Amino acid sequence: MWSVHKFGGTCMGTSQRIQNVADIVLRDPSERKLVVVSAMSKVTDMMYNLVNKAQSRDDSYITALDEVFEKHMRTAKDLLAGDDLARVLSQLHADISNLKAMLRAIYIAGHATESFSDFVVGHGELWSAQMLSCAIKKTGTPCSWMDTREVLVVNPSGSNQVDPDYLESEKRLEKWFARRPVETIIATGFIASTPDNIPTTLKRDGSDFSAAIIGSLVKARQVTIWTDVDGVFSADPRKVSEAVILSTLSYQEAWEMSYFGANVLHPRTIIPVMKYNIPIVIRNIFNTSAPGTMICQQPVNENGDLDACVKAFATIDKLALVNVEGTGMAGVPGTASAIFGAVKDVGANVIMISQASSEHSVCFAVPEKEVASVSAALHARFREALAAGRLSKVEVIHNCSILAAVGLRMASTPGVSATLFDALAKANINVRAIAQGCSEYNITVVLKQEDCVRALRAAHSRFFLSKTTLAVGIVGPGLIGRTLLNQLKDQAAVLKENMNIDLRVMGITGSRTMLLSDIGIDLTQWKEKLQTEAEPANLDKFIRHLSENPFFPNRVLVDCTADTSVASHYYDWLKKGIHVITPNKKANSGPLERYLKLRTLQRASYTHYFYEATVGAGLPIISTLRGLLETGDKILRIEGIFSGTLSYIFNNFEGARTFSDVVAEAKEAGYTEPDPRDDLSGTDVARKVIILARESGLRLELSDIPVRSLVPEALRSCTSADEYLQKLPSFDQDWARERNDAEAAGEVLRYVGVVDVVNKKGQVELRRYKRDHPFAQLSGSDNIIAFTTSRYKEQPLIVRGPGAGAEVTAGGVFSDILRLASYLGAPS
Repeated sequence: MWSVHKFGGTCMGTSQRIQNVADIVLRDPSERKLVVVSAMSKVTDMMYNLVNKAQSRDDSYITALDEVFEKHMRTAKDLLAGDDLARVLSQLHADISNLKAMLRAIYIAGHATESFSDFVVGHGELWSAQMLSCAIKKTGTPCSWMDTREVLVVNPSGSNQVDPDYLESEKRLEKWFARRPVETIIATGFIASTPDNIPTTLKRDGSDFSAAIIGSLVKARQVTIWTDVDGVFSADPRKVSEAVILSTLSYQEAWEMSYFGANVLHPRTIIPVMKYNIPIVIRNIFNTSAPGTMICQQPVNENGDLDACVKAFATIDKLALVNVEGTGMAGVPGTASAIFGAVKDVGANVIMISQASSEHSVCFAVPEKEVASVSAALHARFREALAAGRLSKVEVIHNCSILAAVGLRMASTPGVSATLFDALAKANINVRAIAQGCSEYNITVVLKQEDCVRALRAAHSRFFLSKTTLAVGIVGPGLIGRTLLNQLKDQAAVLKENMNIDLRVMGITGSRTMLLSDIGIDLTQWKEKLQTEAEPANLDKFIRHLSENPFFPNRVLVDCTADTSVASHYYDWLKKGIHVITPNKKANSGPLERYLKLRTLQRASYTHYFYEATVGAGLPIISTLRGLLETGDKILRIEGIFSGTLSYIFNNFEGARTFSDVVAEAKEAGYTEPDPRDDLSGTDVARKVIILARESGLRLELSDIPVRSLVPEALRSCTSADEYLQKLPSFDQDWARERNDAEAAGEVLRYVGVVDVVNKKGQVELRRYKRDHPFAQLSGSDNIIAFTTSRYKEQPLIVRGPGAGAEVTAGGVFSDILRLASYLGAPS
């Protein structure tokens, strides 16, 4: 079987590229190869320019023809040598002489017939086919070139269009093969002959069409169209940066896309190959490792793409919508025929038609450049009906665009239209007109042209970016925020690939500067961009940027600060429909009234508020407590070591070590706040106790929790951390005495928080535990929490693990983000 390749002008643009084409052809293992080529890049335009200059009696056509000659002569000399070069240059000289004489005749006549013009323009393909044929032959591979004017026969079928005569073309092809029985053939694209053997062309961009026609004539195994893109995109990548390459398309989908302007295919390329189910593959000559897009009868490899009922989006700009409206149209036969008859008479192209079922109005889209003549023709045709009031108006709506959603499987998938129009509505886009054929291969909407790109991005985002797309705003790029951003960077691609979750960080703000993006910040460069592209921080603007982005309906604000003022905004953010995730304890441990108001709003709305990392960093403390309560268990007591810093200090405060040495070591290792008194005061533990108490149903204020501070009263007034650390050794004897008393009883010291649900109270204190107690078994900065409940009364439920550090805290926040994505529809 034959393998057919088509190489466009870009592929044939230079001698090096022609050699690349030759290499690709030689690497194809097919027994028979038929290669269709275009003229070298820009040569077709140069040839049309020659004709235009000549018939305009512009002498510079002679110089322009010399430029064409020079271009091909240089390319041939770079590519070929010896007899092959001599033959090509001899033919080139002869052709240029003939063209010079023909152009002279056109110059004298001041006019070029269509057949004269087609003859001149087709030379670019003749030359590129000859050069490629010789480039392949010089490797020792037998190869012939085909002038397809000897083979392809076409009949004019209207303005700028021809229809192939397959029967006559097949006969001529058999005769051609009989004369040249080789297995590698280089054929000219674009050019053909009429039944009277007059040279003609397949019109602009007809080389793809040539390849499809020849592919059908030889019953090819496959037609590969080589271009400069990796395949067919799900949308125009110049308008949608997130557009993806489609692995497969059905013939019908490709047909629809080509109609709506997808520029990788000639609109009529699909027709010849459909009859014999010959697949077309679009591939990139500059990236041969890319598999490309296969267009075939039934799409293959769909297992991983079950939800992609909409395959692609296409747009057509510079349209006008014509609306013919009137009560006199209802029930009157022939009205539509009269309307479109008038449109046909002026030669306008109707792109889309929509009619109300009441027959009260018909609207249709035509190119903007044709609407004036269409409007004039309709007003003339319906002058009497307009005067009599049977038609109320012939209205023209300018500056419109069409957005088409294309997909073969739309026909069997409920909710596609609903999803499309929901995406447009969330982007605040008004739809002017709608059309959907009964085949359901596409849904077409007419929009304002100024809204078209926004509509395209919104629809593409909903159908293509992922099942669940989250626009993320990060407040506080400090230690935890920075670590979270790194984790998002490392995991984002995996989440998108494996879980269909697309996380877009749309903004990062600190206290002084912020960085915003409409499509998502490149997390490999966020630190640099925050230095070079940041603007002054403005939290209100930051929230507006996140909430008003029309392309991402799901927005989440991640507060990585410990700031009370930031936490005070949670209620307003949730009210705006922005989900909130945070390790910041200030909201849930702040005033009880504010906390209750926040939780009431959360429960009454569909907006989520997650704060697992407020207690135990990445440990599942809040979720475990919720799980117990939601399944009907009764909480009796929660007791735990909640501070990683204080866990580290008391795990290492043993033997002959002094308390001040252990505190200094903890600070040096980065386990404490810059001022260790912030940890040793116990306030942080008290906030965690309050959070767990409130989760358990207790209505306590922070001031209700008695706290034993580990900072001696005499040192609380120290002006700096350094002063505190210098004076702390004077209290080592007191600490040694307390430790020795515990050790004498076979016990250890541990700083704990307790929620006594039965007695509705909480406390933070230093306690002693036997050495076989779970709290005495800790190491490093581990946290441990024991839940005593009705179910876990004799043996408490224990959660233990690292409870401090940026990595685990950021991991807890990240886990909440994924939990949110799951609630919003991501696969669990």
